[in-house]
Amino acid sequence: MKSLILTSLLLSSASAAAVNKKVSYDGFKVFRVSAGDNLAAVEDTVTALGLDKWIDGAENTGHLDVVVAPKQLQAFEEAGLNSTVMHDDLGVSIAAQEQVSAFAAADITFFNSYHPYAEHVQFMRDLVAKYPNNAEIVTSGTTVQGRPITGIHIWGAGGKGTKKAVVFHSTVHAREWITTMVSQYTAYFMLSSYATDASVKAFVDKYDYYIFPVVNPDGFVYSQTTDRLWRKNRATNAGSSCIGTDVNRNWPYQWVGSGSSTNPCSESFRGPSQGSSPEVKGLYGYLNRLRDTTGIKMYIDWHAYSQLFMTPYGYSCTTVSAKNTELQSLARGFATAAQALYGTPFKTGPICNTIYPVNGDSVDYANDVSRAEYTFTAELRDTGTYGFVLPPNQIVPSVREAWAGTAYLLTNLR
Repeated sequence: MKSLILTSLLLSSASAAAVNKKVSYDGFKVFRVSAGDNLAAVEDTVTALGLDKWIDGAENTGHLDVVVAPKQLQAFEEAGLNSTVMHDDLGVSIAAQEQVSAFAAADITFFNSYHPYAEHVQFMRDLVAKYPNNAEIVTSGTTVQGRPITGIHIWGAGGKGTKKAVVFHSTVHAREWITTMVSQYTAYFMLSSYATDASVKAFVDKYDYYIFPVVNPDGFVYSQTTDRLWRKNRATNAGSSCIGTDVNRNWPYQWVGSGSSTNPCSESFRGPSQGSSPEVKGLYGYLNRLRDTTGIKMYIDWHAYSQLFMTPYGYSCTTVSAKNTELQSLARGFATAAQALYGTPFKTGPICNTIYPVNGDSVDYANDVSRAEYTFTAELRDTGTYGFVLPPNQIVPSVREAWAGTAYLLTNLR
């Protein structure tokens, strides 16, 4: 079965390669540019040089991370910006990250490397086959290219679908590969530890878990076969040659604002209309069905990078969630528990004030429309040494510290 899936993956990849030549980042460099008190001037320079930014929010972080192509390097150096090197050769870093180990079984060895999309789906299917009394495969709609958004539903004593839901979304942005691993580790650890770990059993018996490790599979596959730094989905845009909608700017709530873009070529393009992408329609439809049946206890949307653990809201820096005091306390508890393992610090606070304004995002929707009792979004490792191209040797510590924080939340939800 696995060999058939791998063969299918290779054939589909070969077909894609015939249409889309793989983007090379050989010789590209990534710099962290310090903005200091000259943010506007630095941003103007970055724009004038035509540099791609990896992450926004310099008004909160005090820096920008930018990708510099070989042909841009001289102009970048002549600009005299205060910068440090993150990747001296991005192509080399990507090649190292793409070294994969063979997928033999749904066990801890899976987390030794990153994997093709088909293996992520097979990992979930293998977990269900191994633990059929506590898990099943579920789907939350289909993508632009017709892929199912595959997840795993986990339950404990009392049977499935009888308790309030805990929902995890990952790989909303295609290039954020570490988030896929975090959600899959959560599923693996809960199921493999249910019979032997009293605390895990208590968690699984208390709630039903709906874990979707890759909610943007089209973009994820494209990031693996064609462009490692691809972010959006693969929707075509009328009147533009630019592809994709930002899946986390298209939710039909507080859709319009400075935290998204109307430009189809922007990484934060909000789409032609709110809720227009099939991925978002499927995801919010699934959340609202849970709202109307069991209710949603907690929702977490996993992202990378920056090491942040945040709460609503993204759409406003002044509007405060009704549960803000409790949410901030829980977020700090997550950060403390996660840091206790390897010393990895996480900054906490509302999205808009902590990273940048975001419109049409899933957390604000889940909080106010789907009425999840507790909603969070995380930015996982790291803070800029590797950024999106996090090496495989950081997968295991990343997933374990994320679980430590999650376990704190599950213990302390009221």
